Amino acid sequence: MVDLEEYGINMWPEEKIIAFRKTLLQWYDENKRDLPWRKNTLPYSVWVSEIMLQQTRVDTVIPYYRRFLEWFPTITDLAEAPEQTLLKAWEGLGYYSRARNMQAAAKQMVELYNGEFPTTYEEIIQLKGIGPYTAGAISSISFNLPTPAVDGNLMRVISRLFEIPYDIGQPSNRKIYQAVAEILIDPDRPGDFNQALMDLGSDIESAFTPKPELNPIKEFSSAYLNGTMDQYPVKKPKKKPRPIKYKAFVIQNKQGEYLLEKNNQADLLSGFWHFPLIEDFTKEAKQIDLLENEMQEEYQVPNQDIPLEIQFETLYHCKVSWQESTYKQVQHIFSHQKWFITIQSGLTNDDIVSDDHKRELKWVSSEEFSTYPFAKPQQKIWHEIQKAHKFL
Repeated sequence: MVDLEEYGINMWPEEKIIAFRKTLLQWYDENKRDLPWRKNTLPYSVWVSEIMLQQTRVDTVIPYYRRFLEWFPTITDLAEAPEQTLLKAWEGLGYYSRARNMQAAAKQMVELYNGEFPTTYEEIIQLKGIGPYTAGAISSISFNLPTPAVDGNLMRVISRLFEIPYDIGQPSNRKIYQAVAEILIDPDRPGDFNQALMDLGSDIESAFTPKPELNPIKEFSSAYLNGTMDQYPVKKPKKKPRPIKYKAFVIQNKQGEYLLEKNNQADLLSGFWHFPLIEDFTKEAKQIDLLENEMQEEYQVPNQDIPLEIQFETLYHCKVSWQESTYKQVQHIFSHQKWFITIQSGLTNDDIVSDDHKRELKWVSSEEFSTYPFAKPQQKIWHEIQKAHKFL
């Protein structure tokens, strides 16, 4: 149990809490966003939407959400789906561990609950990939349990209500905001209460373009009343993503098929297909590191001046007729890495193989690409190739 007074937070009297709930829910009833997952509060649907909405914009999620429920209408369908189908459904959303964790949780529910969603917060939070926020959202929206859904939006709103000076990016501080939310939450409409704070935090009290004068709860906000809105929430800036340079090899055989490689490594794009990539450790690549990353001393890389084309031919045991590159560089930003990808095309008459047992290679026609899961960097590379070929 968190003693809020120890953290300098003086909670409101009961009358003010009741007034706050009434004001917030009245605003929500009149202004709530028309979202597909709000028309279906079944726990499976709420779960899918909440996982997709992590780190992803609402307008991006909507078509993915609808397609996902079409492809996997039940928990059992998700549990039994082939990995390649699952990744294809998630293709382009990023943070692909979310999809794998969902399937693992679906298998748990098939095994433990006969393919049904558990009905208590304590059971829900034991599922793979579900933390306190998601468990709180599902419990409150689907089962009407008074459990807060504490995410960045909610912490932003609460920090301004009480001028809380504790960094919302620090995991150990989450318990403070959780304790405040547990007191504020409406016991009769907990799901609507949580969603009202979500809507408020993502729009009127957004991190970048807040609209304080339009805030329906401004009369309750200490930061608004004291003119300190710009000081809350407290959050340290994120570290810049580490720059990494790659070369993508777009190789065709006599039949015009492209060489694709499946990433079987346990990293951020595991399970996806892509043009072969080789990381660039040349002096030129190192110079990009120096320009892009102020903390370069943390990321020293070996200096290698063997041309990447030679490295490719050696690694894949082939001879390639290299073509002059006319493609623009592709960039993609992950949370912790920024990729710079140059594209090198070539033709070969050899049957490309690799003596690395971890490499899974296929010759694939461009017409078949739609059946293979491609992560965002691969999609960007292929888009650049198609765009360039329109003007050849």
